Formats: sequence, structure tokens, C-alpha cells
Amino acid sequence: MRQLTLDKLAELSLKGMQKALEEQTAPAMEAMPFEDRLLLLLDAEEFHRKERSLEWRLKAAGLRQNARLEELDVRASRTLDRSLLATMASCRWLKEKRNLILTGPCGIGKTFLACALARKACEHQYSARHYRLPRLLAELRLARGQGTITTKFAALARVDLLILDDWLLAPLELAERRDVLELLDDRYDKRSVIICTQLPVENWHAAIGDPTLADAILDRLVHNAYKLPLDGESMRKAKGLNRNALRNEEAEHG
Repeated sequence: MRQLTLDKLAELSLKGMQKALEEQTAPAMEAMPFEDRLLLLLDAEEFHRKERSLEWRLKAAGLRQNARLEELDVRASRTLDRSLLATMASCRWLKEKRNLILTGPCGIGKTFLACALARKACEHQYSARHYRLPRLLAELRLARGQGTITTKFAALARVDLLILDDWLLAPLELAERRDVLELLDDRYDKRSVIICTQLPVENWHAAIGDPTLADAILDRLVHNAYKLPLDGESMRKAKGLNRNALRNEEAEHG
């Protein structure tokens, strides 16, 4: 009967319950009331489904780094606003359809923080997607040439949290400005955006180039955004120095 039950659970794709039942072999388990054992199986199935769902959302997000907020370096030299970080970790800002702007020099950890917040969003059952802005603009240009641009914009509009990394790393062409405006207009007051950039917000208008389009883009992106400037020494440089020091120490000790 036990094996028949396991086979039936497998047939119904109740893998969490199947695994939990296989582990219910201790004598103490045999003595438990049926309802208690059933509740344990149901809890196991629920946990399994949540883990599978999280795996799927993280895979779809395409995050550049496997980052977690618990691993974040909160040293004072990086001027992290811890109260704002706690607000971000709660994901309440996603429910409020707010944006987040991360600014700071190269290597300071903007992408790490964005990916960590995206993972937290996935854990709260939001969808997320990471893009470098130059690559996204190239994909939009290709979609326009293939006649699938409407489908592409619609798919992007459905993502709860969109990360735009390397924002305004290079000047935008006219068609790119229009694509950025279309993208942000679809999301305004509906979905959230994280911007990662080395360029201070006050320089964005000039960097976008066209005053009219710049006004429209900034209106949809900046005014409802939390701003989190990061400062301090490059984390990539620090990691490089740590690796070199470790190699030197290993060499000294043969």
C-alpha cells in the first residue's frame, strides 16, 4: 500500500509529498495521528512548490550575479542608507509601483544590490528581469526590424521588476530615445524599474539629448523613484587586492 501511494503521488506530480512520505519511516511518525502526518505532507508539498516557483522566476530573471541581501557589505564607507535598504527589502515599494535609482562609480556594487533586490522580489513572488540597457536597445532594434516590437514591449510590460543596468552609458540615438520612452510609459504607475548608472541624475537630461523626450522620460522614471547613491572604494578593486594578498601569502608559505 505504501508503494502504491508513492506511485500515485509521483503520477500526480506531488513530488514534495512523495519525498516527505518516503522520509516518514521513524517509529515516532508511525505513532502520529493521520491528520498530523497528512499536514506534514501538505507542508512539504507547499514548500516544494514555492522552491520550484522561485527557481523558475530566478532563471527567467537572468540576473548577472547570484546576490543576496544577507551578503551585502553595509560598511559605512559605501554610504548605504540602511533604513531605505530595509524598505527595499520589504518589497513594499514594488506594491506601490515605485522605482529605484542606484548611482555611484564603477565597481561600487550597484549591480550586486540590484540583483539582490531582484532576488528578494522573486522570493515575494514577483517576476523580475535584468538587462544592460545597450543590449536591451539592440534587442528592441532587432524586434522592430523583424516586426515583433509590439510583442516585445508587451512582454517587458508584464515583468514586475525591470533592471536597467549601464543606464546612459553611451549617448542615445533618436530611435533609442523613443524606445526608452515607450518602455517606461508602459510601466509608469504599473510596474517598477531599477536603474543602475554611474551618471548622476542631474546629468541625465543632457545625456538623453532631445529636451522634449528627455522631459518625458524623466517624468516617468525619476519623480516616483527612491534614490540610493553609493560611494566608496571599488568592490572589484578590493576583491582583486584580496585575491592578490591571498596568492602572495600562499606563495610565502610554499
